[in-house]
Amino acid sequence: MATSKAPGTVVEPRVVTRRDQLEEALGDVAGRHGPTSRTAFVPTMGALHAGHGALLDEARRYGEPVVVSIFVNPTQFGPAEDLSRYPRTLAADLELCGRHGVDLVFAPDVDVVYPDGPPQVGVDPGPGGQILEGVSRPGHFYGVLTVVAKLFELIRPGVAVFGEKDYQQLVLVRRMVGDLCMPVEVVGAPTVRENDGLALSSRNRYLAPDERRAAVVLSVALRAGVAAGPQGPDAVLAAAADVLAGEPMAALDYLALRDVDLGQAPATGRARLLVAAKVGGTRLIDNAAVTLGEAGAQ
Repeated sequence: MATSKAPGTVVEPRVVTRRDQLEEALGDVAGRHGPTSRTAFVPTMGALHAGHGALLDEARRYGEPVVVSIFVNPTQFGPAEDLSRYPRTLAADLELCGRHGVDLVFAPDVDVVYPDGPPQVGVDPGPGGQILEGVSRPGHFYGVLTVVAKLFELIRPGVAVFGEKDYQQLVLVRRMVGDLCMPVEVVGAPTVRENDGLALSSRNRYLAPDERRAAVVLSVALRAGVAAGPQGPDAVLAAAADVLAGEPMAALDYLALRDVDLGQAPATGRARLLVAAKVGGTRLIDNAAVTLGEAGAQ
């Protein structure tokens, strides 16, 4: 799709915080891109980093204007998770949005998104929300899908971009869009990594220097699993588990091999290897695409 702004164009995004402002602003920014414009949307919880920047650039490949939400969603935090600890860096977030040519930022307070308090009706993530992260974080995906559905309704994008680092979230959003006939194309963008392989995450800022060094074991384990793909599922899991066992600072939550839709892993073909572990007090997740069996050796 042709675009009117190249990635890296510095603009001052329009910022709105209320629903009535949003409606007017969406019309204004869409009007600047012509009657055939298709809004590209990137939902975030702020604390933006280079990984988010890559999502913004990817969004512009699929549509303009580019709209970003910055909202720390309380309904996706469990009782044992510290909502107040989540970083809030709005000024820096807006600067990053400007560097990536974002047209509009929606940064509402909680009472704007949930004007009547916690929702009594929400989106049930179904069986796909009860595995992996759903086991460790009960209710998390109910909160995620409910707020994404609300944001889709408020912003009415033609396309929405999500990072593959949160792979289960991406799969569930796609399932929600398909099951509920939402007119949104959902695009997954590749995980952005540090030079040593660590997946970029807002949580990385909580890692002490020794924890930061230990955290690399997640991506090393994934690479080992991917390399073992031609030998089949058991070899993939064994290779990754062997690497993880060698790092005592990483407390493994789960290591799982699934098909691309998070069902049972096939004997051969495309699959996904997912891992979650605590390093110090910080819980990290990562994943990688794997090709299993003879196809992986081609």
